[in-house]
Amino acid sequence: DSNTVEEYFFSSKDKQIKPKLFKAREKSIRYSIDSFKNHWYVHTNKDAQDYQVLRCNHKNIEKLETFIPPKDETIIGGFDFLDNYILRSEKSDAIPKLFIRNIQTNEEEELIISKEAVGSPGFGLMQKNTNTTKIRISWDSLATPGKIYEYDIITKVKKLVKEIEIPSGHDPDKYVVERIKAKSHDGRMIPISLVRLKNSKQDGKSKVLLYAYGAYKHSISPSFSASRFCLVDRGITFAIAHIRGGGDLGDAWHSEGKKKLKKNTFFDYIACANHLIEQRYTYKGGVCFYGGSAGGLTGGAVANIAPDLFFSMLLLVPFVDTMTTMLNDELPLTPAEWELWGNPIKSKEYFEYILSYAPYNNLEKKDYPSMLITTSLFDNRVLYSEPVKYIAKLRDVKTDNNIQLLKCKMEAAGHGGMSGRDNAITELAEEYSFILKSAKILN
Repeated sequence: DSNTVEEYFFSSKDKQIKPKLFKAREKSIRYSIDSFKNHWYVHTNKDAQDYQVLRCNHKNIEKLETFIPPKDETIIGGFDFLDNYILRSEKSDAIPKLFIRNIQTNEEEELIISKEAVGSPGFGLMQKNTNTTKIRISWDSLATPGKIYEYDIITKVKKLVKEIEIPSGHDPDKYVVERIKAKSHDGRMIPISLVRLKNSKQDGKSKVLLYAYGAYKHSISPSFSASRFCLVDRGITFAIAHIRGGGDLGDAWHSEGKKKLKKNTFFDYIACANHLIEQRYTYKGGVCFYGGSAGGLTGGAVANIAPDLFFSMLLLVPFVDTMTTMLNDELPLTPAEWELWGNPIKSKEYFEYILSYAPYNNLEKKDYPSMLITTSLFDNRVLYSEPVKYIAKLRDVKTDNNIQLLKCKMEAAGHGGMSGRDNAITELAEEYSFILKSAKILN
C-alpha cells in the first residue's frame, strides 16, 4: 500500500544494528523522519491532508509537538538543515515557494529568487559541513532556462554559478510569464500558467496551446522547455491548466477530480479555455488541446462536450476506452485504478457515471477538430486497442472533413514513447509540426 508508511531507525554509533520502530503504520498515513541535533522532525499527513511537520526529542518519541502547522490547500514540502537555519518548501495556489527559518529566533521568511509571476525554485546544501550560511538555490520558469546561484542567507547576496545555455539562443526578456484564474462551473478558481511573446497583442486573434493532465494527484510544474519556443515564437501562447484531479493545490484538489467527481476535471479545462477566450488571449476555435495518458482522457472528454473550442487536439497514448478497461479485472493495473475511477463491476452508480463521460462511448455524429492520436503495440499501461478503437469509431460517426491521424508505433516503444534522445526529439517534432500545420502556420 503506497499510501501507508512506517519507518525504523538506529544510531550510527551502534556496533550491533537493531532497528527500532518510530511509529506503527496506520491506514493511509504517510510519514518520513529526519534527525537533526537532538530532535526528530516528522513530515506527515496525519491530521493534515497536505502535510505538516512535527517534532520530538530523541529521548521521547511519543511526545510530538507541532513545528510547522498544516495550512488549507497548501502543500507542506520537504526540508533541509543548517546549524542555524531550516530550509523548506511549500506550494500554494499551484505556486512553489521556498522558506528559510532561523532556528534561534524561529522567524521565517520567503526566499524570493525571481520577479517572474510563477516558476520552479529549488534549494540544496553546498557542502557536508552544515556550519555555514551559504546554500545553492535554483530557478527556472516558462520563459527562463535553469539557473543556479550561490546564496548567502545573512547578506542575501546571490552569485550566478551555472546557467543552462540554449545553443540556438534564447532571450527571456522577449517573453512574459503570467498567472491568471478561471472560474469553473461550481465556483472553484482554476489557475492557468502561461508564457507568450511580450510584444504580442491581446486582441483575441492568437492561438493558444492549452496543456492539461488532471489525474493521479500529479502536479504540472511551470518549468522551462526550449522546444516550446518554436510555437511561442510563431505567436502561439503556451498555457497550462492546473485542473482538478491533479495535485497542484493539494489533496482536496485531487479528490475533487476523481471517482464521482471526475467530470470536474473536464469542466475545469473548458472553463480555462473559455476564460482565455473571454480575456482575448485567443478566440473560439483557437485552442489546441495537448495531453497524454489520463490527460488524453481529459482531451477525449472535452472533445465530446465542446469540440468547437478547438482547431486541433493531440491525444497522446490516451486513456479513451475507460469503461472497457475498468471492467477488465484481469488487466494488472485495473484493480489499483478503481481507487481513482471507481469500480463499475461492483457498483451500478460507477458503471453509469463512467459510461456518461468515457470518450469512446460518447462519440456522436458531429464535427470534431483535427486530431493526432498516438499509441504503441507495446504500451502496457494504455493498451493500443483503446486509441485504435477510438479513432475507428470517430471516423465512422464524425461529420467534419478535418484530419484525424493515428500513429501506432510498431517497433519497441513504451507508454512514454521510444527510448533515446533522438527518438524523443523526432516524436516531439512530429507533434509540434502537426500543431503548426493545423494552425495554418507554414513558416
